[in-house]
Amino acid sequence: MEFARPLPNYLAQRYHGWKATTYAENQVWYRRLADEGQRPRAMVISCCDSRVHVTSIFGADQGEFFIHRNIANLVPPYEPDGDHHGTSAAIEYAVTALKVAHLIILGHSQCGGVQGCIDMCKGHAPQLEAKESFVGRWMDILKPKFDLVADVQDGAEQARQFEKQAVVASLENLMTFPFIASAVEDGSLSLHGLWTDIGEGGLECLEPGTGKFVPV
Repeated sequence: MEFARPLPNYLAQRYHGWKATTYAENQVWYRRLADEGQRPRAMVISCCDSRVHVTSIFGADQGEFFIHRNIANLVPPYEPDGDHHGTSAAIEYAVTALKVAHLIILGHSQCGGVQGCIDMCKGHAPQLEAKESFVGRWMDILKPKFDLVADVQDGAEQARQFEKQAVVASLENLMTFPFIASAVEDGSLSLHGLWTDIGEGGLECLEPGTGKFVPV
């Protein structure tokens, strides 16, 4: 495969540092995970954004979280149409095979995907409207929620509110999956909506009764 290249030196050096320290000090735990398999208590669906570091936020170790990342932490509606559905496949595996007890949607501030959707809704992103734009077609999932924030005049505040609507949209779409609706109904699975402020380190949780995000 001629186009593949060796790992950059800085990454190779970081790997060797990890192997000599973190791994060496926890060999028994890593081998136990390998031998006994994973038993995560929660699945987290977060954004691909490199600034969102799920395990750091919650101080999690290997084996604790089953993590899936995509643009703007979105969940599509249940569509068993035979096409490729990476996010839906990850959710199915987490809920039906791993039997996670919690499924968390984690949104964040300054989300580029959400801003792109805003730009599309305002007619400012023709490149995302193009049929061949994977990002644009993915953000179509969120478009219907724009009416809820369309009248917000302050751009930063509009983005924050829309980022939280992305979390709400994903939670609503999760409930269109029959196996999720069933697990929620019988109490074996709970859904959670979170939003984190990257700059301030804040974390807010969606309240079931009010539909508002409140500090954790």
